[in-house]
Amino acid sequence: MRIVVDLLGYTGGRGGTETYARELLRRLPDRVPEADWVALANDVGAERVEAFFPGTVRVSRSVRDGKVGWAAGEVFLAERTARRVGGDLLWTPQNFGPVVRGMPRVATIHDVIYDEVRGAAAERISRGVTSWLMGRSARTADAVITISQAARRSIIERLKVDPSRIRVVHNGASAPPLQPGPDAPSAWEIPGRRSVVLSVGNRMPHKNFDGLLRAIAAIDPSRRPYTVIPGADPSSDPLRPLIETLGLQADVLLPGWVSDAELEALYAVADVYVCPSLAEGFGLPIIDAMARGCRVVAHDIPVLREVGGDVATYADARRPSALAEAILGATGTPPSVAERSRAAAHAATFSWDSAAAETAEVLTETCTSARR
Repeated sequence: MRIVVDLLGYTGGRGGTETYARELLRRLPDRVPEADWVALANDVGAERVEAFFPGTVRVSRSVRDGKVGWAAGEVFLAERTARRVGGDLLWTPQNFGPVVRGMPRVATIHDVIYDEVRGAAAERISRGVTSWLMGRSARTADAVITISQAARRSIIERLKVDPSRIRVVHNGASAPPLQPGPDAPSAWEIPGRRSVVLSVGNRMPHKNFDGLLRAIAAIDPSRRPYTVIPGADPSSDPLRPLIETLGLQADVLLPGWVSDAELEALYAVADVYVCPSLAEGFGLPIIDAMARGCRVVAHDIPVLREVGGDVATYADARRPSALAEAILGATGTPPSVAERSRAAAHAATFSWDSAAAETAEVLTETCTSARR
């Protein structure tokens, strides 16, 4: 059985969907030992794919970084190349894929945020095209995997996918290392004797970092925590103008993209992880934070309650005063040993090993059904 994995959109900088692909592909060969794995990669991300992929990597030099090139690759190249390399099944793990029914295909749809959060007027045309591509890809796939019950409901409602073809497979928590790594938090001059808020993510509008910054600004300066927000080029981070407008230059650090070791160092000094997102498919950083015994404050929406359970604290992140109050409550006292243990135990219920086993079942069943 030859499984072709569509990683044409992989660049190493797209966050959760790429973590998903890496974590599963490190484990799937053991769950499907009879499979031969082939990746389709773009010219920009090929080396990063080769670093973790368990099989052959086929590079398309005509697909480069950028939405237009990626979309064209999915529509015109993905299935044609998969057939050319003798694929029995095509798996598209990053929301997008071919838009017509053809060879057996499994699509992972992480979320329908492009439908749920339309963005500004200038973005709506682009988001509308993206939403159409995702919907067509999902409806023409033989099976759809998604990462939460909340995402499943949205896929049924907004993308009109047959519920019987959707399988929910939760993401897993990334296991914390024994040591946070060699990169010391002091490299970023994090002030001592101040509570530290950590929040990670790209700068797409639904991440609502504007809301987090306004909540931080609503806290009295004498009690205001120091906030660290990795996830963008620091020289052009769109959050910087708002930080200056709110007068938070001494209270917020934008360290840019950080390494795994640097992120571990940040978790080690964080008093609370805040997830202000207005929409998510899963909310992977929540359980990663919990796995490290870190308190979590999250926007009060169904998917984040599904992931955070009764361990996280929830607040309306659209209201700065409400989010500020929750942050102050979470940073008021250090977590006890029992609280840290409870958070870590909750995170342990989400396992990449379990996710790989369930994903393997879907891939194998789809390929076997196609052969009958």
